[in-house]
Amino acid sequence: MDDRKPLDAQAFSLMLVLTALWGFQQVAIKLTAPDVSLVMQAALRTILAAGLLLAWARWRGIALFSRDGTLAAGIGAGLLFGGEFVFIYAGLEHTAASRMVVFIYLAPIVTALGVHWWVPGEHLVRAQWLGVALAFAGVALAFGDGFLAAQGATLLGDFFGVVAAVLWGATTVLIRATSLSRASAAKTLFYQLAVAVPVLLASSLLLGEPGVVALTPFALASLAYQGAIVAFASYLAWFWLLTRYLAGRLAVFSFMTPLFGVLAGVAVLGETLTPAFAAAALLVGGGIVLVNRR
Repeated sequence: MDDRKPLDAQAFSLMLVLTALWGFQQVAIKLTAPDVSLVMQAALRTILAAGLLLAWARWRGIALFSRDGTLAAGIGAGLLFGGEFVFIYAGLEHTAASRMVVFIYLAPIVTALGVHWWVPGEHLVRAQWLGVALAFAGVALAFGDGFLAAQGATLLGDFFGVVAAVLWGATTVLIRATSLSRASAAKTLFYQLAVAVPVLLASSLLLGEPGVVALTPFALASLAYQGAIVAFASYLAWFWLLTRYLAGRLAVFSFMTPLFGVLAGVAVLGETLTPAFAAAALLVGGGIVLVNRR
């Protein structure tokens, strides 16, 4: 019997904080770019998060290196995870933070489609298919807005955001459909972080990035935010919530992340919010809500 419970005030409050943290991350990346190259930021934040997770697992007595048949799937998840962040961070050089966050949060829709085909008993119902249609309509509208409002200048970065969403969704499906579904959350996350580090470092070198230009106090604070708060603490908080509350009702809250991201991009970076893109963000958010309803 599932002993997880409906959302209460504690879960609502924590999800509000988590989605705000996730939504602001793209803005932090943009602000730090003059001091630390984009993909190098991803590598450094992942190294920090992996180190913190390793220490936390040792403190809690969680086995990360025991043989349990998950190695191949774990490496695959790590490669997908690393690729996802290459496209997110590299894409931010070519598009606005407010646009990137909407495109990458197409991932819950990709995940729903993936589990429909690959995970037994996870078939979409009619309302969920409507959510898929709404989300893809929002993406199409967002691309069209980019052509009209920015004369196509954001096209490459927007496309990178969609690729990142597909890789994120594929990572989730792989975890659900393989031996990783029986592994601890800490071990699954450690696979992703550990394998992503060399992927990100190599990608930064191949892209010819200058790397760390200046370790200013702001750059250090931003990397700590990205690595310690977002990639480590917020993910652990999310896994904690999943063990105590109904997952479907928690997942509905993910639609708030792109909305927070859009607001942060406009308020902090002064990015332009057109009516068409605002409508696109709402369509994607509505699609996420419908797909996660049961």
